[in-house]
Amino acid sequence: MSDTSTFPRSVDVVVVGAGVTGLYAVHKLRGMGYSVRGFERGADVGGVWYWNRYPGARCDVESVDYSYSFDDDLQQEWDWSEKYATQPEIMRYLHHVADRFDIRRDYTFSTSVTSAELDEETLRWTVRTDGGEVLSARFCVFAVGCLSSTHLPEVAGIGDFAGATYHTGEWPHEGVDFTGLRVGVIGTGSSGIQSIPLIAEQAAQLTVLQRSPNYSIPAGNKPLDEEARREQKAGYAERRRLSRLSGGGSPHMAHPKKTFEASEEERRAAFERRWELGGVLYSKTFPDQTTDLAANGVARAFWEEKVRARIEDPAVADLLVPTDHPIGTKRIVTDSDYFETYNRENVRLVSLRGNPIERIDERGIVLADGEHVELDAIVFATGFDAMTGAVDRIEVRGRGGRLLTDAWSAGPRTYLGLGTDGFPNFFSLAGAGSPSVLANVILCAEQHVDWLADCLRHLDEHGYTAIEATEESVADWVAECRRKAEATLMMSADSWYLGANIPGKPRVFMPYVGGFGAYGQIIKEVADSGYKGFGLIAG
Repeated sequence: MSDTSTFPRSVDVVVVGAGVTGLYAVHKLRGMGYSVRGFERGADVGGVWYWNRYPGARCDVESVDYSYSFDDDLQQEWDWSEKYATQPEIMRYLHHVADRFDIRRDYTFSTSVTSAELDEETLRWTVRTDGGEVLSARFCVFAVGCLSSTHLPEVAGIGDFAGATYHTGEWPHEGVDFTGLRVGVIGTGSSGIQSIPLIAEQAAQLTVLQRSPNYSIPAGNKPLDEEARREQKAGYAERRRLSRLSGGGSPHMAHPKKTFEASEEERRAAFERRWELGGVLYSKTFPDQTTDLAANGVARAFWEEKVRARIEDPAVADLLVPTDHPIGTKRIVTDSDYFETYNRENVRLVSLRGNPIERIDERGIVLADGEHVELDAIVFATGFDAMTGAVDRIEVRGRGGRLLTDAWSAGPRTYLGLGTDGFPNFFSLAGAGSPSVLANVILCAEQHVDWLADCLRHLDEHGYTAIEATEESVADWVAECRRKAEATLMMSADSWYLGANIPGKPRVFMPYVGGFGAYGQIIKEVADSGYKGFGLIAG
């Protein structure tokens, strides 16, 4: 735990989290002259990348785009080694950023914020940590991440297993050697799909227990040579401009025609280009792909054709091809040789749909049909309590002592994803109610932090003590987010966007699906209007 004896007990801003959003928030606000304290439960910077060290962990946004744009010298000096960076390289980059701008000096690491309580007379926040520290802050900024609260399934006997167990979201920093072991991986979301090929290379026997198949596309990864890096750096300004106008925070625009306005030859060529680009952007090949089921079916058919060609056993392919949701309504995974892994003799796929896990015992996993899968290690690739889980584990009390978890009991209630009525001077960045997980999160972080910085400057220049979203604006924004989602196919999938992976969680589509560029224009207009939808409170 960091030494806190030299830190002030009263500051302008508390920032919770040291991922990509928190780091930039501390740097930006400190540069404006605010006193800032940051807290991070991990032992260093990195956020989701600090914890997710599983084999094959890789970003699904191109490295050149998954980087900060706020400092051109930083853009020009950093060299990415490959098209899609792995977790170790992303961590090296974030360490470089933290070192270059001396951000760590305002953070206390290995420390969790346990509560934040509003003083209604002063409109300041009292923040408490698990290290016993208590401090006062004018503004409380949560940058806790959307995918930072791991989820374990409710399975009988889960604690009885005598072998080693791991969760992909809390992977040992020293790594794991599976050589010669019988390994079971539960889950085929992003972390399962990325880790399975590498675990299969080590394990004597790998059993993949699949609850539901997912769409995944090869990364098409490749090393970047000096010439490629020079071209990227020379084109940064235009690349960033296009990214800020786009739906997902990257410079790749959808085809100018709708699916059925293009000829079959045009469609196949467009799909092929996106397939070669690799990863999640396939879902944005045509502009109507996630709003028109027939258009989605064409994209899905091309994907299935490609994937079945990679799998030798048609019966295995039948299990790996999703039939329960349109393509792109769950996040498309970016993989390296995932489907080919099932051609290996030491890999077995078990579908849990018809044969679910009955219990776990000391020797392995017992299936409903009575089969006992004996294992030496179990990997839970079972994901996160996404979007709200990390917020929910902190006791946040606003006006009248009301808990934020109570205010959000039917789903997250925000205005623009930034503020909540009853919680003045409290901001949640790059989370629910904003594009967040549907876009390039680093540009989302910059978008939110820059808006926040301008907001705080406006308050001070006009003599305001606090800012608070109105109840009406929150209700209107929640309804707008719902309308946007219902106008797409996104509601048809049991995705973590909807909280469908967490038993009892309200089924609410949590991110804003209207696009990164469109959202940026909305929050700009709110700021330009003098912060309509917010109440500004004079000192």
